[in-house]
Amino acid sequence: MPRPRKCRRVCDYPQTLVFAPVGGNKQETVNMTVDEYETIRLIDGEGYSQEQCGRQMEISRTAVQVVYASARKKLAKVLVEGLTLSIGGGDYQLCRGDGGCRACGGCYKYAISRKYEKPKGDGIMRIAVTYEDGQVFQHFGHTEQFKIYDVEDGKVIASEVADTDGQGHGALAGVLSALGAEALICGGIGGGAVQALTAAGIQLYAGVSGDADQAVEELLAGKLSPNAKANCDHHGHGEGHHDCQGHGEGHHGCGGHGEGHHGCGH
Repeated sequence: MPRPRKCRRVCDYPQTLVFAPVGGNKQETVNMTVDEYETIRLIDGEGYSQEQCGRQMEISRTAVQVVYASARKKLAKVLVEGLTLSIGGGDYQLCRGDGGCRACGGCYKYAISRKYEKPKGDGIMRIAVTYEDGQVFQHFGHTEQFKIYDVEDGKVIASEVADTDGQGHGALAGVLSALGAEALICGGIGGGAVQALTAAGIQLYAGVSGDADQAVEELLAGKLSPNAKANCDHHGHGEGHHDCQGHGEGHHGCGGHGEGHHGCGH
């Protein structure tokens, strides 16, 4: 029986998921996995050696060489042939900022996770709501605050407003992950953010408006249904890319992405 492939640790979900050439061949798309993207970010973007990259992603140097070579080959094909590049899927797990990542010490998620650490106890569920002046804020990518609710036995036992510390768009999924949120209630949200939340294992309740506290009560009463449908009506640019049209979950292989993420041994 083949040995299961180990998940690669990824610091953050990419904020831009689609790159399309001007005047190039937009009909053919090359897909780069999230773990391939991370090797490019660390080695070419941050100047890591392959050995340092392996330590960061918690895989061997040999594995880094294989993943990095694949990523570079895809980049070359995109540039030379003028193709569209999409990013999604792969075998990876997102860093939650809980100290498990070797780079967590200086990570914004680490600071957030320490500041808003969950109460002790396995029975605590945390719900987050995009928040402004008591209402569900309607633009996920621009929210400056989340209100977080700790729930036990179907009842809210504590709530607190958390600042996003200037993070926006794709990075907000990292903020929610660091907050320990298991569910998000929000208004409008784009396809890229939906995928980032899916990768972080956060259940999404989108298209909600009105009083934030009431929305949470409705969720607990079973009156809200999970809704991960991207809603770009509020976003001229979408979340994480500049074209909302045709960039829903199916376009980026959200099913394969979910499988790659959740199929890893954590």
